[in-house]
Amino acid sequence: MRSRLYQGDNQLETGCIVSKMAKIAYILLCHKDPEAIIQQAEQLTAVGDYMSIHFDRSASPEDYATIQKALADNPNVCFAKKRIKCGWGEWSLVQATLHALSSAIEEFPRATHFYMLSGDCMAIKTAEYAHDFLDRHDCDFVESFDFFESDWIKTGMKEERLTYRHFFNERTNKALFYGSVNLQKKLGLKREIPSDIQVQIGSQWWCLRRRTVESIFDLLSRRKDIIRFFQTTWIPDETFFQTLVRHLVPGSEIDSRTLTFLMFTDYGMPVNFYNDHYDLLLSQDFLFARKISPDAKELKLRLGRLYAAQGVSFQISNEGRSLYKFLVKRGRIGRRFATRFWEKESSLGRERELMIVVCKKWHVAKRLIEQLRKSTNIPAIEYLFHEEGTPLPDLGGIQASLNKRTRHRRALMRMLFEYFDTDRLVICMDPAALELMNDFNSDRSTTRTLQIECDFTDDYLIGHAHRVGLAGERTPQQTLERLLPTIRNDIVYESDRIRDSGYSNYSIIRETDSAEENADQLAKFFGLPFETAKELAETPYLFAD
Repeated sequence: MRSRLYQGDNQLETGCIVSKMAKIAYILLCHKDPEAIIQQAEQLTAVGDYMSIHFDRSASPEDYATIQKALADNPNVCFAKKRIKCGWGEWSLVQATLHALSSAIEEFPRATHFYMLSGDCMAIKTAEYAHDFLDRHDCDFVESFDFFESDWIKTGMKEERLTYRHFFNERTNKALFYGSVNLQKKLGLKREIPSDIQVQIGSQWWCLRRRTVESIFDLLSRRKDIIRFFQTTWIPDETFFQTLVRHLVPGSEIDSRTLTFLMFTDYGMPVNFYNDHYDLLLSQDFLFARKISPDAKELKLRLGRLYAAQGVSFQISNEGRSLYKFLVKRGRIGRRFATRFWEKESSLGRERELMIVVCKKWHVAKRLIEQLRKSTNIPAIEYLFHEEGTPLPDLGGIQASLNKRTRHRRALMRMLFEYFDTDRLVICMDPAALELMNDFNSDRSTTRTLQIECDFTDDYLIGHAHRVGLAGERTPQQTLERLLPTIRNDIVYESDRIRDSGYSNYSIIRETDSAEENADQLAKFFGLPFETAKELAETPYLFAD
């Protein structure tokens, strides 16, 4: 055991250390990839921080021996004195964490914070930045939301996690797991939650101050009932520490967030980060990121060097999640569910004519529509499938939300034709809405498509990125420079997809074409005399930003 009594900053200190600089003891639970674990430990301890490792007892003994041998001479690394077999969703994960924490508290008296990590995590800030951040924020960072009142759990069991006892692993013994729960339900074997504990829930990736961790161990030494309760709770690593911290620490000293950046796909799986995510990761308001892909060799190398660097400034923009959604959409073209059978069978009406004005710059299409209203009696509606606030008549609630309008699009359009008592109707759409255009063009009615092709300056694209949440006020210029070609290419791609669709009644006007050339297209599209169409083409400031 290392001495808990030492000389620091010219004064004798004992127990919990109050220092001028935070020192982090990383708590690492792992079960594979010894080389990566060794590398991670060496990188994080090279600047004076610490690491306590729990290596799953069910994993390879040879791998554990390799880790121990490689880190034996590193005074800033220790190992959990007791190793156990771990299973997802089980108490064993919490118990393993407690074993690693106990060793860290004993071995590293200088540690001011304890940070929960996995082998897939890597620092996305320097140690200098992390220490300064923790020095400036005297609080515990742990997601902590009311278990019953919050919507943190999106699907699956909720109350059943707590009110029934769970003795089997849901992933390895699914039949026994659900059989046990159903039997308890049938027999009415609900259990009581400790009366003085308000259960909380949140991410298992936390960072806690030393005094908080020591308070947890002190509480557990007196309250064996708490341990007994959580031992048979399902997925207790999402409730145990989250609950105890809220029980022991004033709310003003809890920041209910994780300092580890992670995202999930539409299917609930963790997003992996690759070599080209370096700039994106550094601009997020987090200290670590999870999960770094095993194949991202260059990313691992760059992030590994980063932690020990000094004098690095970070431009925090925090646009990671919106950027990811944007890029994912681009990569999933054509991968959607088939059109619903009732959508196929419902028609706008063979005698009706739907005219769709398609433009990425919404204000340009709106100016054209406004001029159309002044020059003709053709009813026109702006971006009804894109803007919640588009003026619409009361149609019994079908128009109430974008979701309803899109889901019941053909019924909505039929009702609009009837409301305006017309067989000709104009609507505006964003070029990204190809699914909607294809659906309407497949209808027995006559559908016409007018594409408005605009020029896009870099300033406009930057403004667009800000408007849709792809960038923020603090987004670094380097990130913007990398983002602009992607946005521009995406706009071009959307436009090309429409042209390639082969619509039978397709017209296009361009910002670069003359008023006469555009008037020819507008006359054809709207069925207007050339002079009226020219008035539309000469709409003042039509293409101005």
